[in-house]
Amino acid sequence: MTGSGLHRRAALGLMAGGLAASAGACAGPNDGVTRLTLWAMGNEGAATPALLEEFHRLNPDVRVSVQALPWTAAHEKLLTAYAGDSLPDVSQVGNTWIAEMTAIGAATPVPADADDIVAGGFESVMETNRVGGRMMGAPWYVDTRLVFYRTDLLARAGYDAVPQDWAGWKRAMHAVKRTAGDGNYAILMPVNEFEQLLTFGLQTGEPLLRDNDSRGNFSSPAFVSALAFYKSLFDEGLAPTMSATQISNVWDEFSRGFFSFYFSGPWSVGDFRRRLSDAMQANWATVGVPGPDGPGASAPGGSSLIVFDSSPRKDAAWRLVRYLSQVDTQARFNALTGNLPAKVEAWAAAGIRSDDKLAPFEGQLERAVPVPKAPEWERVVTEMQVVAERMVRGEYTPETAGAEIDRRADRLLEKRRWMLDQGRAA
Repeated sequence: MTGSGLHRRAALGLMAGGLAASAGACAGPNDGVTRLTLWAMGNEGAATPALLEEFHRLNPDVRVSVQALPWTAAHEKLLTAYAGDSLPDVSQVGNTWIAEMTAIGAATPVPADADDIVAGGFESVMETNRVGGRMMGAPWYVDTRLVFYRTDLLARAGYDAVPQDWAGWKRAMHAVKRTAGDGNYAILMPVNEFEQLLTFGLQTGEPLLRDNDSRGNFSSPAFVSALAFYKSLFDEGLAPTMSATQISNVWDEFSRGFFSFYFSGPWSVGDFRRRLSDAMQANWATVGVPGPDGPGASAPGGSSLIVFDSSPRKDAAWRLVRYLSQVDTQARFNALTGNLPAKVEAWAAAGIRSDDKLAPFEGQLERAVPVPKAPEWERVVTEMQVVAERMVRGEYTPETAGAEIDRRADRLLEKRRWMLDQGRAA
C-alpha cells in the first residue's frame, strides 16, 4: 500500500479498527479455472450457493465462493477490508452504501457495453446506483416501505379503503382508534426508527439536502410540515410514544389490535403469513403510502451488486453479476428468498403481481424517491431520528426540530463541503 493511499483513506476517516477481513479469491491450482469470492449478507448469503449451481454449469471455467456475512457487521467489514486491501471480487451492498463505496474509490463502474445488466429496473432504484452519471452497481433485489393495515378494524370504523391523503388518513385513524378500544392505538411508529419520518419527508417534493448535498434542508417549510404531521400522530394519541424494544413482537400486537397501521417492507409479508393465525389472515392487507394530497412516495431500498476496483478478475466478476441480474435468475431468487426482483419483467415471471399482499409494492416502487447520495447520509438520518424523538417528547417544536436537524447535518457534511470546494466530491 502506498503512502498516498494510506493518507487518502485516513483523510476520509474510513480506517476501521480491528484485523483486516480475509477475502479475495484464493490462488488455487493452476487448472485454468477463475476463482471469485462473493460476499452476501443475511438470508442472501445462505440462499446464493443454490442459485449459483446453474451459473457453474454454464460457466465451467469460473468457480464462485460465497462468504455469508451478518448485516450488522457487513458495513464495517467492507471498510476494514478496503483499508487492508482484502476486498472480495464482488459484494452485495445496501443501496445507500454505493455512494460511499464510490467516494473511497472501491467500486468500479458497470462496463459501458454491459447495459443489459442494469436495464429494465425501477428508475428510483437505478438512480441510487448512479453516481456522477455512472452506474456503479447493479440492482439485485428491491424493497420499499408501505402501509400494512387491519382491514376488519378499518371496515368496522366505517372505511372500505385507506384514504390516500394525510387529512383523510388521520380521520380514519381516529375512527379506528375509537373502534379498537381503550389502551389501543391507530398506528405504530417506533420513536427509535427514522424510516417513518423519512417517508413523510419524501412526500413534500423538496430535497432533504441542498447545495449539492452539502447542507441540510430540514428547516424548509415542506419538511417542517412533515415534522408537524409526524408529531401530530403522537400528540393526538394515535401513536404510542414507544421504541421498537418496548414491543414484544409486531405480529402479536397487530393481531390483538394494539395498532392497526404499520409501516414495513416486503419482509414483513412473510412474517405475517407465518406468524398470524389462520383466522387473522383474511383481516390484513397492504396499501401504498398516503401523501399530503394523494398517493405518496417512499424511499427505494434493497441491495445491489458491485465489483471492486481491486479485483484482478473483473471480466469474470461482471459475468457473474450479469447472470445474477437476468430475469429468470431473479425469479428463482425470489422463490428462494422472497426478495422482490430488481428487474420489473421478473415480477411477472415470479408471479408476484398475482399476490394481493405483494402487488402493491410495485406501485409504491414506481413512486419511490431516491434519498441523497452523500456518503454521510446514514449518519444524517440517525441524527434526524434522535431530534425527532426529542420533538415527540416535547423538547422541540417542528420548526426548532428542523433547525436542529440542519445544524447536526451541516456538521456531519463539513468534510463534503471542503471536498466540493477542492473540486473532489462527486
